[in-house]
Amino acid sequence: MSELVPEPRPKPAVPMKPVSINSNLLGYIGIDTIIEQMRKKTMKTGFDFNIMVVGQSGLGKSTLVNTLFKSQVSRKSASWNREEKIPKTVEIKAIGHVIEEGGVKMKLTVIDTPGFGDQINNENCWEPIEKYINEQYEKFLKEEVNIARKKRIPDTRVHCCLYFISPTGHSLRPLDLEFMRHLSKVVNIIPVIAKADTMTLEEKSEFKQRVRKELEVNGIEFYPQKEFDEDLEDKTENDKIRESMPFAVVGSDKEYQVNGKRVLGRKTPWGIIEVENLNHCEFALLRDFVIRTHLQDLKEVTHNIHYETYRAKRLNDNGGLPPGEGLLGSVLPPVPATPCPTAD
Repeated sequence: MSELVPEPRPKPAVPMKPVSINSNLLGYIGIDTIIEQMRKKTMKTGFDFNIMVVGQSGLGKSTLVNTLFKSQVSRKSASWNREEKIPKTVEIKAIGHVIEEGGVKMKLTVIDTPGFGDQINNENCWEPIEKYINEQYEKFLKEEVNIARKKRIPDTRVHCCLYFISPTGHSLRPLDLEFMRHLSKVVNIIPVIAKADTMTLEEKSEFKQRVRKELEVNGIEFYPQKEFDEDLEDKTENDKIRESMPFAVVGSDKEYQVNGKRVLGRKTPWGIIEVENLNHCEFALLRDFVIRTHLQDLKEVTHNIHYETYRAKRLNDNGGLPPGEGLLGSVLPPVPATPCPTAD
């Protein structure tokens, strides 16, 4: 009887060593033109940016947005004549504009929320705003899961929400905390202290610190959120921004002559408040932050974090509707049941 010889075990695969590539190229390839290609494509197609403004009437929301984009992009829809009745509920008004600068087109949509916080009883007044934000995610999702979807899906999602804080110099209102607690999970919130010229420098500094502390104590994170910092460079840059927030701002679309120069400002009995002068207010910091350094990141966080969270939940539970109904049922055909094979 022959002995059983065990089968030889296969030798473990030897991991391949990474091939080193000589950085000294023998000739020009053209990789450095990729950025230029991307720039040209962006200039051709343009891009969308949707900004929401929230806060009580009389805080200069429309004026500030007009100042940010140096255009009459936001109508003063949050103010009423004495003869007109103040809306009993929060209204959502979206105003679209196309702004072009240096050959780059931006379709800007300003979403105003007149009526927010103006009533005696403001219980749950953030709900219409939360509903509107989620409806925009739903629209995008419906287009995305469509079998014959558009090449370029119209983007109406809210990329940024400027939340206007009244310059009381005291504490945040319960309404402020409630709104930011609910909405910070679904949209990028940037808190700003409106009409900062009504406070002294000391009052402004103390109020900013108090607001940051209250938000921290209540577990409310505003944009840029710490957990989304991608690397040390991001963290260092964003930490400086977070220490400066909320930005204490003044908005104005009027120009005045100051030291032989035309400047945007507000005329007061004690002089001209220069909007873009950092010694007067932090408007320039807000503008640079929202438009010049973080606009693309605001869009990416909206898509990769807030929208993906909504999308995952929506696709996971199908909105709580039975199969064949709702979002997925209206787009995807039902899968026919496959009969189980029976044993002979």
